[in-house]
Amino acid sequence: MRSMTTPDRNRVQLPGISSRAYEHPADRSALVAMRSLSGFDSVLKRMSGLFSERRLRLMFLASAVRTTDTQFRALHDMGRDSAYILDLHRIPEIYVQQDPQVSAMAIGFDEPFIVVSTGLLDLMDEEELRFVIGHETSHILSGHAVYGTMLAILTRLATRVAWIPLGYIGLRVIVAALEEWQRKAEMSADRGGLLAGQDPDAALRALMKLAGGSRLHEMNIEAFLDQAREYDTGGDVRDGLLKVLNLIGTTHPFAVTRVAELDRWRRTGEYENILAGNYPRREDDANAKITEEVKAAANSYRESWSQSQDPFIGVLRDVAEGAVNAGERIFNKFARREN
Repeated sequence: MRSMTTPDRNRVQLPGISSRAYEHPADRSALVAMRSLSGFDSVLKRMSGLFSERRLRLMFLASAVRTTDTQFRALHDMGRDSAYILDLHRIPEIYVQQDPQVSAMAIGFDEPFIVVSTGLLDLMDEEELRFVIGHETSHILSGHAVYGTMLAILTRLATRVAWIPLGYIGLRVIVAALEEWQRKAEMSADRGGLLAGQDPDAALRALMKLAGGSRLHEMNIEAFLDQAREYDTGGDVRDGLLKVLNLIGTTHPFAVTRVAELDRWRRTGEYENILAGNYPRREDDANAKITEEVKAAANSYRESWSQSQDPFIGVLRDVAEGAVNAGERIFNKFARREN
């Protein structure tokens, strides 16, 4: 593959784009709130204890292959393209790790880097890989690696205090909320990956392959979207409850949900609108209002519930609406104190 400093002429650069442009409202409201807390990142780094970005980087430097112009050059170029398109000033290092499991992750606080497995490389074609690298680059632009560390810390802490009933229950409630945030963060990064790769079909294929593997000729994206609709509408109240229970302990949405959500977001016109240059700029991030973002998140959940035909959601809609209203009041009170 060619070596380049700018992406294909068919791909649009998005100068100064704020991560708020592609973040799911629930993800964005949490990030705006956390970014507004003075010193939050510093406290989180101290809390991380054993987490050492330098140590991890040295480990991958010693045990994996770092992409360069002479090693995994195609992947290296994709990383450079994604950073260029999303206007990330520092190009993240990319490491390839021998592992048959399909995985990719962004790690680090100050200088995040990307790690992909050989299982992922074997599964994806070039444009699908471009989406994945864009997905991880979007995690870095959003700062998800920093805030996601809180989830790992609290999850470990919850296991250590499991013998204290009230303490464990309280932590599990917090962890469940953070897991819900991280699932929305994955949807955000899917959108960012689409913006970086600018190939909707490849993005949907990549997500479908996470469910069905490499035999693409045996799969059909429209049929897979039908699966997503059946998952949302099928069954009774008991099935709806089981869907909720299946999400406990997960940090990623299920594949059919990710495909359906990304396809829905593209069809709203937001994707084309951003490519046309209509998006929030990074220079205005400091002016983002917590109250406005919380309202956007609440409206997003309400819209999701109103569109869902899941019987269980219908039963809980009033309860969930009350919880969202309470959350809005809490955040509004917090915002007034901050101002």
